[in-house]
Amino acid sequence: MIFLKTDEEIELMRESNRLVGMTLGELAKHIKPGITTRQLDKIAEEFIRSHGAIPSFLGYNGFEGSICASVNENVVHGIPGDYILKDGDVISVDCGTEKNGFCGDSAYTFCVGEVSEDIKQLLRTTKESLYKGIEKAVEGSRVGDIGEAIQTYCEKRGYSVVRELVGHGIGRKMHEAPEVPNYGRRGTGPLLKKGMCIAIEPMINMGSKNVVFESDGWTVRTKDRKPSAHFEHTVAIREGHADILSTFEFIESVLGSNAI
Repeated sequence: MIFLKTDEEIELMRESNRLVGMTLGELAKHIKPGITTRQLDKIAEEFIRSHGAIPSFLGYNGFEGSICASVNENVVHGIPGDYILKDGDVISVDCGTEKNGFCGDSAYTFCVGEVSEDIKQLLRTTKESLYKGIEKAVEGSRVGDIGEAIQTYCEKRGYSVVRELVGHGIGRKMHEAPEVPNYGRRGTGPLLKKGMCIAIEPMINMGSKNVVFESDGWTVRTKDRKPSAHFEHTVAIREGHADILSTFEFIESVLGSNAI
């Protein structure tokens, strides 16, 4: 069942999503060579709790972290651990909060130190495709319009779209209906209605679209071990435009001209 949110509920969701953006901005201060993904996870958990919320990822189906920390060829769902970030890495940080009964969810792929230009271009394209998808997230469109916009934008530039993992509805639960694929055909899929809230999250690979699910039960990596990128916003469906509830402003204020 797809749950439509009232304007009051959407404002509560905006608060939860803004905190996710603030948390990612705090992590942006620390993402550099020499830090472990577990240290980043600790920073995120303490920051979220200090703002009166709980990390919604922690304990979700047994997940051990407050963030998903996915480095290089890891697409999503990387478990924070002892991996030490090094110069040239990229790391997707996916973060969720729960506050006032509603969830927030957003992700950003960061450069660690000096990253090669071809990998930076993958990140730029993935982030740009997110906004191409958001442009289609309006009342009267269909879920397939979002996926088609993302897929077309990325494939024209030589990248591939992961099929096994998709965006989702969001609200009182982190994952609600409908699923929101990053591929598809225009005019297909569920109808978008005012009050729907969805998380749009392109997962784009430099090489093949094929992925492997690792034995830890969570980590998903590219089969060819080429880099992947992941960006995510939570949006509310409105008439004529999408209302982006999450934000990258705190990340971009930290990174400045180095932001992708």
